[in-house]
Amino acid sequence: MSALLKIAGRNLIKNRRRSFYAVMAIALGFAAVNVFGGFTRYINSSLRDGFIYSMGNGHLTIFREGFMEKGQVDPAAYLLEEDLVAKVRQILAQQPEVELVTPQLYVTGILSNGQISTIFIGDGRVPSDLATIKARARGSMGLLTAFDGKPLRDAETYGVGLSAGLANLLDLGVDDGAVAICTTVEGQINALDTEVLQTFESPIELLNDKLVVMPLDLAQQLYDTRSIDRLTVMLDRTRHTAQVAERLERNFDRQGLALEIRTWEEMSPFYRKVRKMFDIIFLFLFVIVLVISAMSVINAVNQAVMERIREIGTLRALGMKREGIVALFAAESGILGLAGSAIGLLFTLIGWAGVGILRPTWVPPMITPRIPLEIHWVPEYLVFSALFLLALSILAATLPARRAVKRSVVQCLGHV
Repeated sequence: MSALLKIAGRNLIKNRRRSFYAVMAIALGFAAVNVFGGFTRYINSSLRDGFIYSMGNGHLTIFREGFMEKGQVDPAAYLLEEDLVAKVRQILAQQPEVELVTPQLYVTGILSNGQISTIFIGDGRVPSDLATIKARARGSMGLLTAFDGKPLRDAETYGVGLSAGLANLLDLGVDDGAVAICTTVEGQINALDTEVLQTFESPIELLNDKLVVMPLDLAQQLYDTRSIDRLTVMLDRTRHTAQVAERLERNFDRQGLALEIRTWEEMSPFYRKVRKMFDIIFLFLFVIVLVISAMSVINAVNQAVMERIREIGTLRALGMKREGIVALFAAESGILGLAGSAIGLLFTLIGWAGVGILRPTWVPPMITPRIPLEIHWVPEYLVFSALFLLALSILAATLPARRAVKRSVVQCLGHV
């Protein structure tokens, strides 16, 4: 085996120009797949962490059954009462993966600066819980400051945050006052004074002139209720989402609780669409790299085989079997695949380090501030790419070599 590898190595050195182009095609293909794969992983993880942590949506959301279909039309009929919330919290407390359970209440109404009024959509949260969820964001997402002004606090019940478009529409800034007007669950009109503590850019442009974030206490006072419309659950690990959701569904059914659970993926159709889009782009790129690498290796091996027909005849005359000659060409192509993967790994490291040093920034989907662009290191992509290109190189050499050795010794020696 060592002798076969030595002969294969010498043959590649003898045809160094052809070998160089084949190795570079494999190396560039390897680097392209892994750099783009690292970028795809970064996009997916950033969108996931952005939705779960930066936006405070958590891993699981618990509603009353039917809320997602009819709750927008009649939200009061699908609220979770205090005693029901207490039962759910008891069940959640028994799940070791659950780190935080926080209530949430959406309200709609009219916001006025005293002269101009417009509709708003309010998100009532517990500010301290929201801060805890956002603190779990990693990487670039953990560095974001998504608002201008002061953070919301549990003690400041009437302090609110306005989306930038809504603040501009009402000509409101930090520390200005506004009046929020809502219809209570009993159908009465309710109005409360509020103070603007912060402004922020909405991740959804169409809602940039409508969103208000407020303490849960304020949202409940506006609706004149102690109920909520959902419970947000944060887990210790994102990978536990599906199994915890299944376990909770069984517990709810066993206790006769008419509740439904949505995972963070189900609550984020945008994430699913972007992930599928990048998966298709990655597959398309991988096919292009596959074709280019395969054609480069096949071309190099075909030329080598055609130029060495007489050498094949000589080896056959000396007693080397057909399988041995095929193995020789396979070894040569295997070395090309290994060398190309090694150089491709170097190119990948250079690309990864270059992005880390230059720190380019961009504005990704659903996130308004500029954040550093990153290329994630994905070991499974590296291993798969190397094994795939190695197998491709060996296969690309085997087929033309098997055709060549089918000739007789006399035909090979007489080849011109």
